[in-house]
Amino acid sequence: MTNKTDGKENQMWGGRFSRGPSAIMEEINASIDIDRRLWREDIAGSKAHAAMLAAAKIISVKDNEAIQHGLGQITSEIERDEFAFSKALEDIHMNIEARLKEIIGEPAGRLHTARSRNDQVATDFRLWVRRACEEAETSLKALMLALTKKAGENADAVMPGFTHLQTAQPVTFGHHLLAYVEMFSRDAARFADARARMNESPLGAAALAGTSFPIDRDATAAALGFDRPCANSLDAVSSRDFALEALSAASITATHLSRLAEELVLWTSPHFGFVRLSDAFSTGSSIMPQKRNPDAAELVRAKAGRIIASLNNLLIVMKGLPLAYSKDMQEDKAATFEGMDALSLGLAAMTGMIGDLEANESAMKEAAGRGYSTATDLADWLVRSLNMPFRQAHHVTGAAVALAEKKGVALDALPLEDMQKIEPKITKDIFSVLSVQASVASRTSFGGAAPANVKREASRWLAALNKEKN
Repeated sequence: MTNKTDGKENQMWGGRFSRGPSAIMEEINASIDIDRRLWREDIAGSKAHAAMLAAAKIISVKDNEAIQHGLGQITSEIERDEFAFSKALEDIHMNIEARLKEIIGEPAGRLHTARSRNDQVATDFRLWVRRACEEAETSLKALMLALTKKAGENADAVMPGFTHLQTAQPVTFGHHLLAYVEMFSRDAARFADARARMNESPLGAAALAGTSFPIDRDATAAALGFDRPCANSLDAVSSRDFALEALSAASITATHLSRLAEELVLWTSPHFGFVRLSDAFSTGSSIMPQKRNPDAAELVRAKAGRIIASLNNLLIVMKGLPLAYSKDMQEDKAATFEGMDALSLGLAAMTGMIGDLEANESAMKEAAGRGYSTATDLADWLVRSLNMPFRQAHHVTGAAVALAEKKGVALDALPLEDMQKIEPKITKDIFSVLSVQASVASRTSFGGAAPANVKREASRWLAALNKEKN
């Protein structure tokens, strides 16, 4: 099957023009290569609009039946990859309308009554972005579930916590992973908020001023799953903040993905050796047979740039446009599609990596003991046991660390008599807090790294995520 309509026969612009567009104009004006992805949304919007027109007696029941049948046939043709998209017809809206005319004839011309391409594309685009937000939220929760399961399995696995990428205090691998669960939960909430805010229907706003036909915008809004119609016709066709908000949420999510990806890159290196990615998410080298490259993590890290660039792209497109519609806004979809596609792929890849990775507990524990990571525990013991002011305890601890460093031993290997030369009141009880296990176990404050806390939080998240999943 092929569309019979070519550029010369394109009458969608009406009788205002005596000549067709130049080849260059046709090329820059066409968006079908991008917006063909909106075909489902376009057909859904047209079906809802036609049904409303018939209910309002603006078109006949017979014409509506013909339109519904024709749109159903077009759906089947596109699904079977038998629909010929034409660049001469500019966009998805005209491609579908032209084919509808071939199928049903004159009734196809009644479909566009009380409607403009301006409110049509705004509706289609909102429907697509709404679905993309739902899919992002679902994907985020799948990643959160993978992180939570891995956190529960590693609640007792001691690892170094870092500040400035320098060893700071011991934590557990489970606690570290749950930090990302918290971040991604906020990302999921941002997508849910964005979806709720964008859930208003532009359909019926027409070109910019509404229509004189007695349409029922509440009916079309309900048919398409919107909460209500947009209250202002100018705003309905000229706003793209719903896409900007979705891309903003995507960009924040991408920064979180990138940070986790960066840690996977570090952790899989021989210098850390904290985790091992499965073969499914690693690659080799063409010349160095020993290499296991964390390419999936590196590519997720890089995707953040594309997503943030998509947000910047759309911000720059929109920043100087007067109300209402301008052709510049045709560029909104390419940026949004690219950004949301990159996010979708990044979330899927990260979920796979987290699900498959294996933690090297011995390497993490050994690293946690380096860098005098229990120094704060020594200072805290001095405050608790000797009633020493913290600033003085900090000074005493610093001197103990300097001595241990000079002798080339860990803090818990520094002899008691050496510690007592620095502070005579120190007793052998000090050694009860200087191991990395004791340090982590003591962090029982709300939100702290104690294994008991981690197990409790992992169980809470697991229950919440499984409940939503079911």
